[in-house]
Amino acid sequence: MSDARPPAALSPLDEERFGVRTAKASAVTASALPALLDCCRRERVAFLIARCPASDLRAAQAMEAAGFFLTDTLVYYARDLTRGPEPPEDTGVGVRSVRPGEEHAVQAVAADAFRDYLGHYHADPRLDRARCDEVYSSWALRSCLLREVAEAVLVAEREGRIVGFATLKLNSPGEGEGILFGVARAAQGLGVYRALMVRGMGWCRARGAGRMIVSTQLTNTAVQRVWTRLGFELDDAVLTFHKWFDGP
Repeated sequence: MSDARPPAALSPLDEERFGVRTAKASAVTASALPALLDCCRRERVAFLIARCPASDLRAAQAMEAAGFFLTDTLVYYARDLTRGPEPPEDTGVGVRSVRPGEEHAVQAVAADAFRDYLGHYHADPRLDRARCDEVYSSWALRSCLLREVAEAVLVAEREGRIVGFATLKLNSPGEGEGILFGVARAAQGLGVYRALMVRGMGWCRARGAGRMIVSTQLTNTAVQRVWTRLGFELDDAVLTFHKWFDGP
């Protein structure tokens, strides 16, 4: 493409993790699909992760016809933070900002929470299961270390141990996003996730955001129940597809 950004972006992190040249593409349309495939072939991409709005069935069908296969459906929820009442915090769970030196504790929680998690990586039978698990623990670690990955990391403590975390960022002056949340398996069902969500809402509101969004796989109904109880509403949905260029 000569005038616009390439329709696919190479993903060095995925290439290093899975050992194949990987690219990602978002908001794919049926009309843009030929250019996307040409770009991948020029760049010698072996593995492509592509997304389109769930409402764009023409794009989804065009990708399926071109050898893509569905790996997950992401649902996005949103809440108007200017609308009350503000949910009370759970005083039984301590939530605070991560401190220097706690990065690997957060990474360990992510490794435990996301083991065999059914995201789009785990849904691909060609990807190594252990490497798929590493996606989330690495993401959590990088969130603690790199501001371009997350602007804030919150941790939840119970009995002096970190048992959960949340990573946050501002998408715009008016919108905050809860990016990655994890709760250790032994602490699930104890209100840790809700406490992280409530404090995350406060973090966004304190920075002037009037809206907060969060996302997860369609099948992850447990967190969606927490969101609806906190006043979040279903806002959008996105389909994730994979394509291997050595296939038919």
